[in-house]
Amino acid sequence: MAKTEFMNALMQLAAEKNLPREIILTALESAMVSAYRKETFTHAEDIAVKIHPITGEVRLTLKKVVAETPEDIYREISLKDARKRDKTLKAGDTVTTDVPPPDAGRIPAQIAKQVILQKLHDAERGAIFEEYVGKEGEIVTGTVQRVTPEHVIIDIGKTEAIIPQNEKTPTERYRQGQRLKLYLVEVVRTTKGPQIIASRAHRNLLRDLLILEIPEIASGSVEIKGVAREAGYRSKVAVYTRQKGIDPVGCCVGLRGIRIQNIVNELTNEKIDVVQWSDDPRAFIANALSPAQVLNVSLNEAETTALVKVPDKQLSLAIGKEGQNVRLAAKLTGWRIDIKSASELDAARAATEEEEPPEHAAPAGEKPESEIITPVEEAGEEAVIEEGEPITAAEEVAGSTGIEILMAVEATAPAKPSKIRFAEEIMSGRGGRSGKKEDVPKDAESKDAEGKDASVKAKKTKAKKKTYYEDEDPESGA
Repeated sequence: MAKTEFMNALMQLAAEKNLPREIILTALESAMVSAYRKETFTHAEDIAVKIHPITGEVRLTLKKVVAETPEDIYREISLKDARKRDKTLKAGDTVTTDVPPPDAGRIPAQIAKQVILQKLHDAERGAIFEEYVGKEGEIVTGTVQRVTPEHVIIDIGKTEAIIPQNEKTPTERYRQGQRLKLYLVEVVRTTKGPQIIASRAHRNLLRDLLILEIPEIASGSVEIKGVAREAGYRSKVAVYTRQKGIDPVGCCVGLRGIRIQNIVNELTNEKIDVVQWSDDPRAFIANALSPAQVLNVSLNEAETTALVKVPDKQLSLAIGKEGQNVRLAAKLTGWRIDIKSASELDAARAATEEEEPPEHAAPAGEKPESEIITPVEEAGEEAVIEEGEPITAAEEVAGSTGIEILMAVEATAPAKPSKIRFAEEIMSGRGGRSGKKEDVPKDAESKDAEGKDASVKAKKTKAKKKTYYEDEDPESGA
């Protein structure tokens, strides 16, 4: 009966501590050895206790080493005495002797109890460490036990986890009894047992929540290419699929956003942007800046930088509050992103083009063609027209008689005498003239003896107009 009760108590203790029965038997044997040494045996003696796992029978043994001349009576036995038990023994062999277990008093029983509890506690800590060390990088569910300024204590079942200050979400307020999903960052073995570090701000918490909530990601149809997160405020997730007919973004968002909304609620209303991944960096950067619209993306692969052009109205949206949108996009894509508005880039491009010299620039010391003032422009109303050139500066004067006079004057160098020619258009009804233009006679050439500039200028007056005919001498004024 006593053996049956012993086995029942052993099995019950193993179930309560969630430990194997062999571990409990080992702890019990160590406790009995400590109790026997306290009352009957000394610490120098090598004793051992073995409990039968089925019957519960206790076997106490004493071990001694065979020596020709024993020096330690507690650990050695003479060769003569040893051969009385077994004639084949020789010096250096070990002799094991069964000893009847003595009855333990109150003090040995208390010692045995303390040893059993300590051994079971150590075994329980070891089992917990072995269990949770394999769960690093996974999600567990726990209940808030205590909240302190330094950390939050979470009950995760068999043990407690700690959320340090740097792993908290800034926007969350923890209260006792609140159930949370945690990401196990690290499991460390210490003298006080395993220490489990959990996080609510780790980006992999969002990744694992997506795997739990979205079957396509769990099955591998949709792949998560990257996650960028600022805990409590905003996150960006890049997804991709190789199967045709599957919309990776739509799978993550769900019908009317119900799938992504469950994750948002778990993360205390944290905004989540799901974008489509692309192997083209330009397209990926444009998608990562969602919800802003992108006009153009220019890449500098040597420096891993990207210049993004957006509409003027989309500039603040692309940058985000305190640069949050572009900062998350840079983390997600791995590129340094510089955002400029369309008007700013156009103005910078125009300024660059103005600074560049024209292809056919004027030599040094000369004015460009655009700044040269022609004689016609310099003369103003008194225009000089070169010979053989189109008459572009002649004034058309309409008098009371309806006669139009076009005068062409050749401007020559100072050392060369100038030639004067008249182009006249004779209107009908004037002295039998045909009204056609006739050539000016060559004898109208100027005869300036001093070789000065003889350029004749056409003067127009509004009060009186005069016409020179072929048979009149222009110098005499007749």
